[in-house]
Amino acid sequence: MVGGMAPTSPATEPLITATQIAARVDELASEINQEYEGVDELVLIGVLKGSFIFLADLARRITVPHRIEFIAVSSYGATERTDHPGDVRLIMDIRHPVNGAHVLLVEDIVDTGYTIAYLQRLISARGPASLRTCALVRKLERAEIEAPVDYLGFDIPDVWVVGYGLDWAERFRTLPDICVVDPNKSATESDDEVGIS
Repeated sequence: MVGGMAPTSPATEPLITATQIAARVDELASEINQEYEGVDELVLIGVLKGSFIFLADLARRITVPHRIEFIAVSSYGATERTDHPGDVRLIMDIRHPVNGAHVLLVEDIVDTGYTIAYLQRLISARGPASLRTCALVRKLERAEIEAPVDYLGFDIPDVWVVGYGLDWAERFRTLPDICVVDPNKSATESDDEVGIS
């Protein structure tokens, strides 16, 4: 069925439910609103593609004046983790300068720390008034370098997760929950299991 309801999970029951996500996004937005109260403008930089749903929900709850930019980097292959996690490549840059601005990087997932550290260095070199990071999920077990996260949704175990913007080989981004997927199964097998056609 084309255009049917999104499956609940490609492999297992949700690790984090949509209800839990919504409640945590509310809490994060409240913290951000308090932290940036009185600033003229906050620049939210969403890291594509994974952060787009998280960023949209977060931005709608942020009451301080803000604008949105997007940036894209590559650190993973299409279907598997890279053998060289420190290799990060800029694919798409933000379109407007951020010098003198208060900037909040919004990322979907922090694991080894290389990607977010690269972005922090990149944006910091452009002279923002402040730079902080907000991440939906973090895998502390996979951390290889220090990568501070100022606003964190959830710490999760070292499992492959999909949904709420997170993907597996560009699939399952729009699941409402964050679910665990078995990376040893093919995309076709997962599609059959959850009834995608």
